Amino acid sequence: MLLFLLEGLHYLTHLKIPAVFYYCSTRMLLAALTTLIMVIFLGPRCIAWLFNLKTGQSIRVEDCPMLAQLHEKKKHTPTMGGVLMLFSIGISSLLWMDLTSSFTLILLVTIVWLGLLGGIDDYLKIRHKNSKGLKGKYKFALQCLFASLLAMYLFIPQVSEAIHFGRWFLPPIAKDPSGIELTLQQYQGVFYLPFKKAPFFILGGGALILAYFISLIVIAGTSNAVNLSDGLDGLASGLILMVAAVLAVVAFLSNHLDISRYLHILYIEGSGEIAIFLCAMFGAALGFLWYNGYPAQVFMGDVGSIPLGGLLGVCSVLLRKELLLALIGIIFVVEALSVIIQVISFKCRKGKRVFLCSPLHHHFEYKGWHETKVVVRFWICGLIFALLGLASLKFQ
Repeated sequence: MLLFLLEGLHYLTHLKIPAVFYYCSTRMLLAALTTLIMVIFLGPRCIAWLFNLKTGQSIRVEDCPMLAQLHEKKKHTPTMGGVLMLFSIGISSLLWMDLTSSFTLILLVTIVWLGLLGGIDDYLKIRHKNSKGLKGKYKFALQCLFASLLAMYLFIPQVSEAIHFGRWFLPPIAKDPSGIELTLQQYQGVFYLPFKKAPFFILGGGALILAYFISLIVIAGTSNAVNLSDGLDGLASGLILMVAAVLAVVAFLSNHLDISRYLHILYIEGSGEIAIFLCAMFGAALGFLWYNGYPAQVFMGDVGSIPLGGLLGVCSVLLRKELLLALIGIIFVVEALSVIIQVISFKCRKGKRVFLCSPLHHHFEYKGWHETKVVVRFWICGLIFALLGLASLKFQ
């Protein structure tokens, strides 16, 4: 939005507008600062508002009764703090992103769709104290529906061409490291493996159906994995900011033809807008950590974890870095796998469990680790893999 205002000001007054405001790197920094400042300064008012609404955190007792003892003090801590994060990200995006970019449209729609989904889930939990919220099958179905609509835009030329008008929302243009321009459908069929220079595999034609299912799994899977990881003070927000920072670097580098060719990654025109959005996520997560760190004054709730996880998945799909996301977000992957393994073991082994409690962070709590020790050690592991993800851009 500010780009339009600057152009309008220049047109009306002929004042010389510093070119620095048009640079992607400048807008990345400003987007991060905007969300960071907004979350920190609006945090106390948001927490007071949520507290008055009596949005207390629900604690699982049916399958992990010890959690009631470990987290007794948290039951009155307000949740749904993700509303503040999404609000700040949305405002920052409108201020600093190019509103004519298709990436801007996709990411803002993602915030609204998944934010409403998470908000409904939290509302049902708060209104009905013993409720688990929206049923899992409905939640997953709505996540898959969103992923399917995005896949239609990415894989069906008629859909992507119908959405844009004039110079607004034009389909992205991509080039492979050799400089060959790819159509939107061709670039969505290329999959890269970290530390490997050549494409891991390429899908085309009817095989794009497989690419569709991969996109669906990545978006819905990441959304749910981040949601499962949001169980300890500061855990999810700390991991989100690491993953967002790495993907922001990738998006920034993918926006430069010479750099992307040197690093043997796809050149994606306009991907700098994704970098700006991810920096806004980084700033929001960092600001939220101010209040979400131990002992937490507020939790993000499903209204925060579901859309933020989905946004990371969407960004990785747009950047063709799904496998890199699995590497830098390894903690999210392990947390989700621990739940899947626990459920399969319980059903197939007549009630026997692999972990004392799932997700994995609760298993370590049951083993006697203090909450802060679990969080910090998970952060350290997440940082190690985030650095490996950055290193993979060079060592390939």
